[in-house]
Amino acid sequence: MFVTNPIAILGEQEAAKMLEDKGFRIIARNWRMGHLEVDIIAENRKEIVFTEVKARTSAYGGVMPEQYVDEAKRQRMVAAANAYIKYHRTEKNPRFDIIGLLISPGTQEITYRCHLENAFTPRLRTIHSGSYTGQWRWSHRNHTIGKKK
Repeated sequence: MFVTNPIAILGEQEAAKMLEDKGFRIIARNWRMGHLEVDIIAENRKEIVFTEVKARTSAYGGVMPEQYVDEAKRQRMVAAANAYIKYHRTEKNPRFDIIGLLISPGTQEITYRCHLENAFTPRLRTIHSGSYTGQWRWSHRNHTIGKKK
């Protein structure tokens, strides 16, 4: 998604800084392929991290920003990561992170930070004609990523 919301822009800048402080190098922001999108892609020597950033001005109803990443969004993140890995032929181990931030709308001060490292693992499926609508197996370097259900 093209970001024009100042809270979202500030949130992505802070998330990128958080990843850099942990030794990651940012390689892409708002990476897109077709309808798929990843907020931040970062890497270190061993891993490539696909990160979803949720920045909000309040925890409405007690729901924290990182809790807004539902199963549908996770599936889109996995599909985007799969496309990125295939397109760029990366050899690093993939990981999915979620960063949630609360930002004061008046002062733009960050009042809450939550970095869920390795927030989820993709589900396994079988390969079917490379279609996004068909079933597929998310694999990397000849091994399958995820747990059997």
